[in-house]
Amino acid sequence: MIVCSCNVLSDDDIRAAVAESDDAVRHAKQVYGCLGCSAECGRCARTIKTIIDEALGPCAQSCCAGCPHSHAVAANDETAEPAQFALAAC
Repeated sequence: MIVCSCNVLSDDDIRAAVAESDDAVRHAKQVYGCLGCSAECGRCARTIKTIIDEALGPCAQSCCAGCPHSHAVAANDETAEPAQFALAAC
């Protein structure tokens, strides 16, 4: 199903971007970056977020920003700085 008509992105494209990314993709902006495009009208952002949450499964509801799945902070290092996302590297 086409989710973003501006960039012609399907739900399969979004799931693939989430699955193939080295970083934890949690926002529509990250999906756009992984797929080499950007938001145009923004009407699809809520649907993209829903697909991301479904693709991540239980981790999306239970994990917080400091969990090892988010890659934001090292698992046992509370003083570590958050990692910067390299969107072009997806």
